[in-house]
Amino acid sequence: MELRVELVARYQSFRNKIAEMFSETTQQSVDAALAYADSHIGTLTRYDGNPMLDHDVEVARIVATEVGLGRNSTVASILHDAVRICAQREGEEEQLEAMLAEIRTLFGDEVIGIVVGLANISELKLNTQSEQASNFRDMIVAYSEDPRVILIKLADRLEVMRSIGMFPPEKRQKKSWESMNLYAQLAHKLGLYNIKSELEDLALAQLEPDDYRHITGKLRESEQKRLAFIEQFLTPIRKGLDAAGIRYHIKSRTKSVYSIWNKMRKQKVPFEGVYDIFAIRIIIDCAREQEKMQCWTVYSIVSDIYTPNTERMRDWITIPKSNGYESLHTTVSAGDGKWVEIQIRTERMDDVAELGIAAHWRYKGVNQGAQTSEQWLSRLRELMDETKEDIAERFDAKPASKEIFVFTPNGDIRKLPEGATVLDFAFDIHTSLGSTCAGGKVNGRAVPIRETLKNGDIVEILTQKNQQPKADWLNFVATSKARSRIKAFIREEQAKNARLGREELERKLKNWKLTSKSIDEVVAYLCKYYKQRTGTALYELIATEKIDLSVVKEVITKWLSGEADEERRAAEQEHEAQRARDKMAASQARPTRSDALVIDESINNIVYKLAKCCNPIKGDDIFGFVTINSGVTIHRSDCPNAKRMRENYPYRIMEARWREHTEGSFRVTIAITAQDSAGLASQITEAVSHDLKLNIRSLNLTSRGDGTGIGTISVEVPSAGVVDTLIYAILRIKGVQRAYRINN
Repeated sequence: MELRVELVARYQSFRNKIAEMFSETTQQSVDAALAYADSHIGTLTRYDGNPMLDHDVEVARIVATEVGLGRNSTVASILHDAVRICAQREGEEEQLEAMLAEIRTLFGDEVIGIVVGLANISELKLNTQSEQASNFRDMIVAYSEDPRVILIKLADRLEVMRSIGMFPPEKRQKKSWESMNLYAQLAHKLGLYNIKSELEDLALAQLEPDDYRHITGKLRESEQKRLAFIEQFLTPIRKGLDAAGIRYHIKSRTKSVYSIWNKMRKQKVPFEGVYDIFAIRIIIDCAREQEKMQCWTVYSIVSDIYTPNTERMRDWITIPKSNGYESLHTTVSAGDGKWVEIQIRTERMDDVAELGIAAHWRYKGVNQGAQTSEQWLSRLRELMDETKEDIAERFDAKPASKEIFVFTPNGDIRKLPEGATVLDFAFDIHTSLGSTCAGGKVNGRAVPIRETLKNGDIVEILTQKNQQPKADWLNFVATSKARSRIKAFIREEQAKNARLGREELERKLKNWKLTSKSIDEVVAYLCKYYKQRTGTALYELIATEKIDLSVVKEVITKWLSGEADEERRAAEQEHEAQRARDKMAASQARPTRSDALVIDESINNIVYKLAKCCNPIKGDDIFGFVTINSGVTIHRSDCPNAKRMRENYPYRIMEARWREHTEGSFRVTIAITAQDSAGLASQITEAVSHDLKLNIRSLNLTSRGDGTGIGTISVEVPSAGVVDTLIYAILRIKGVQRAYRINN
């Protein structure tokens, strides 16, 4: 593919620089990349009317000359906008595949990996909120399987900020905020201090223009005086270094505008109150094995001339920074209250400081290739790890990190566990959104609520007004938030159905004139007839019309008239016979196994206690768990820890049941939500103590300040069967909205 004459002329300076730095083969690859990019985006322009290709060429120049990357990175920089724009066009998946195939053929697999990584990052959106920035930095690392992607992205942003004046005001603000809070921080982590400082200064000029102009004005005013002071300050140091025979050169640099501004802001001082406006850098030319000795020799010469501040001594030669930075820093007194920072380092150390980790590894002798990328990325993840979490779990480039980052259509970042679904995402945004979630769109594609999300997905939630949580949702949600919200809704629905079912049954009994027995006696009989463990379960069947009330009437009538006695006796005889057969079969199948642990009896002198995590009471389905030091702990079958214990320690699980005539009482705690009204506590006390004759151990009610109150009541009950009656009694109190059992 030939390079157009116009492009040769326009980009000749860039081509000359590539020719100076690289081989003729690389020069040909760069020209081919220019021609290929021109054929796809040659007609596109930027805000200032110049070709978009200008941006790509300038990014490539920064990558090659300022960051220090090689051929593949330079070529990928030229091509990245062509791939990005094609990837963003809807309905052009085939064209994108064709483009990537062409690039692979022309430039190789490494270039493909880099341009695809850059295209992925360009899809990420960031809201200008400080809490989003660290997640976004993590996300960029997670997307960069090839570490060169991050460096090219930094070069891309640097070119944008150098050209920031062409953008509309809103874009200038947004890009400047991102540059200061995201990209400059990445550059700092990588040891690219020049890029970091320039990004911060360019961003500050947009975000705080008055402060920026004030500081730059002050720097211009004091420049001549500052240069004269530096020359006078360095004269005795040069004499000492020359006398010692040290090969060196000296750089002096003024602190970045952002650094000065930040110090003024933090220390609440004017420009004149920032003493270390500039720093002196003494760079030594010596062999690798002489570096430490030479640096300390220079330090000795400087400290003999000027008094150092020992509290501001920094030795990053003995123990380099984690990003490879090596230097000896000291701050010395120059008299008249002036302090000067001096940095002492070798040529190699200075190269590492200028180019960051890439230069550090180049000096280590690691060649480019797969090994380099793996070491580079591993090192990068260490640098990005601002907490002590396991690096492999936190920043695995592939979605094996046990957490993923997904986005709302507005660009908000959400961190979820791996395996999270659309429904998890909806509940993570808001409970009401999760409760009415009927599906979603992932990257514009319609998906069901159980669709598993991947790193970087953009998710939109679709809702329906009549949608509500269902029990089977618990089978595919991955987050504890979604699970707890679904369970809470189900409990609330069960309580509501229990109230409606009981009211319906009471109404029907009056209409049928079948009131010779109390409602609790009728419910107990119906529970046996319909094989329901609790009254709540029976009420729910009635409320949801899963029991035919005409059949219920017939059953109760037979029971009250005695017609059912004979049928019941026959059924009981058959049931007892079946139990005997089952017991015999079980004993034959398990001749060496002892009976289940019977609570409230002593079998084989086993010591047991009731688990505090689920507070089992008589009537609950239970099991035993053999602990290491505390005998057997009794848990409810629906204990939050049951699944984990059964999966991880199946050999420590024991069957258990309550003795039929267990004496004593159990404490149960009921959570209550109600309207905040006077006398509520006395009404609850009346219903529980007086009506139900139950002993209250504690009652706590707290106002929320929004017209509602929440609280708990702990009551002693003889068995689980009484809990349903207790909850029902509380729900009948005027103003009570919710009441349900919780674990103590």
